[in-house]
Amino acid sequence: MEEWNQTITGFFLMGLFPPTKTGLFILLLVFLIFLIAFLGNSTIIVLIWIDHHLHTPMYILLSQLSLMDLIYICSTVPKMIVSFLSGDNSISLVACGFQSFCFLLIAAAEGLLLASMSYDRYVAICHPLHYPILMNKRMCLLMIAGSWVSSFINSIYHTVQILCMPYCKSRIINHFFCDIPAMLPLACSDTWAYEYTVVFSTNLFLLVPFLCIMTSYGRVLYAVYHMHSSQGRKKASTTCSTHLTVVTFYYAPFVYTYMRPPSLHSPEEDKNLAVFYTILTPMLNPIIYSLRNKEVLGALQRVFGRSLTKKE
Repeated sequence: MEEWNQTITGFFLMGLFPPTKTGLFILLLVFLIFLIAFLGNSTIIVLIWIDHHLHTPMYILLSQLSLMDLIYICSTVPKMIVSFLSGDNSISLVACGFQSFCFLLIAAAEGLLLASMSYDRYVAICHPLHYPILMNKRMCLLMIAGSWVSSFINSIYHTVQILCMPYCKSRIINHFFCDIPAMLPLACSDTWAYEYTVVFSTNLFLLVPFLCIMTSYGRVLYAVYHMHSSQGRKKASTTCSTHLTVVTFYYAPFVYTYMRPPSLHSPEEDKNLAVFYTILTPMLNPIIYSLRNKEVLGALQRVFGRSLTKKE
């Protein structure tokens, strides 16, 4: 094992799959998912920005979700693809810190934003008459600002902590990006105190929002069950069920990874679970939350219709 001191200059990422033909095939699938996520989220952001019909709290929150997913997948996948194709899996200390910061920033911010979106749907369905008061644009902007600012402070703290640790065991991170659970085993100092702060942040930014989301959608489903309109009941219940599936798909592996003590961590398991919330969820969110929405599809037709008319 290579001995180190604190004057480290970088790390080596082991990656997600081996440099074989099978690995290349999986890489192509990941690249395809990346393109779908990139184009889908970029389209949603531009569409909501251009079309004034979508300048409502619900779609403003959706645009922020797409922005977060865009940063999310761009902070991990491009480096993984370049490393695989070039054979150079090194990453500088600064680049590792920046990647870790972006990941932590979006992970926490998206958790809070998803909770805000569930509250928005709860108010819209359960208290429609009070919606203009409870979920006006000012409240929407406060929720967005709160998500970004609080997650920024959290990510700065953890990034500084993880980069200031003395690494003396190895430079090899058994992951495809600079993730805290994969970096902690490389530190030569006792990390038990810092591990408690990781658990605290996980509870604050992931577990608590997840419980709020489940509560909000639970109340929505209860209200939907008592709706008189069977068509409205079916539509609302389908939407809530779909959203809950995606939210669980995002939160479950995240909480499972970060809530466990280091002694119970499996590097391969952690990498596989990370695929769900770093690669697959950013692709699914625009499909589930936006591209299946009639108002968004109508905005697509209006925007592209204007573009085609101008060309003619």
